[in-house]
Amino acid sequence: MPPNPPKSSLLLHRINHTTTTTTTVTNHHAENNSILFVNPVVTTIPNTIAHYHTHPVSSNQLCSVVIQETTASISAVWSVVRRFDKPQAYKNFIKSCSLIGGDGDVGTVREVNLISGLPAARSTERLEILDEERHVISFSVVGGDHRLANYCSVTTLHPSTAGDGSGTVIVESYVVDIPPENTKEDTRVFVDTIVRCNLQSLAQNAENIKQQKNNDHHKGCS
Repeated sequence: MPPNPPKSSLLLHRINHTTTTTTTVTNHHAENNSILFVNPVVTTIPNTIAHYHTHPVSSNQLCSVVIQETTASISAVWSVVRRFDKPQAYKNFIKSCSLIGGDGDVGTVREVNLISGLPAARSTERLEILDEERHVISFSVVGGDHRLANYCSVTTLHPSTAGDGSGTVIVESYVVDIPPENTKEDTRVFVDTIVRCNLQSLAQNAENIKQQKNNDHHKGCS
């Protein structure tokens, strides 16, 4: 009997509107950790984007999603997160980064040196997706000295429904191997914490850009 195919990490509950179908994503830890349920309260994600958050997950892997809202615009957030050559701009656990192959397009490889104190020293990562129009970026870990084997993440940006609607919802999903000495939940908590810290820092950086632009505008009008 052939082996069962890997399960999908995203269960899409589609919401039918007058002319389009949309999907919303949030984190929900069910018995089957490979399912990320959706919630229409969080944010609306077009089907053309939602499939990026559907990861094949094997029995020794887990997947999760972290969501961060910010008052900064999508353009401000994208200007930070799209810089594959400069992840240390918002990832506080990274000490330095250098490109070792490519020029910033898909397929570019970077080597990241991590701050001391982490159970890792360096990570080699490849840019898998860079969609400037849809605001999608994805990278995979292809080597290095760390515990996150076969790690792959996808980050997408979406208009916020909160406030005046000018803000951004950042959605980052990932899949990663579970280290033999760790449980699924221990691994999830560890990785979720790092991703959450990164996205909070990303939001703050983008909000700083927004504030600087407002300050410059006021100076120009005075």
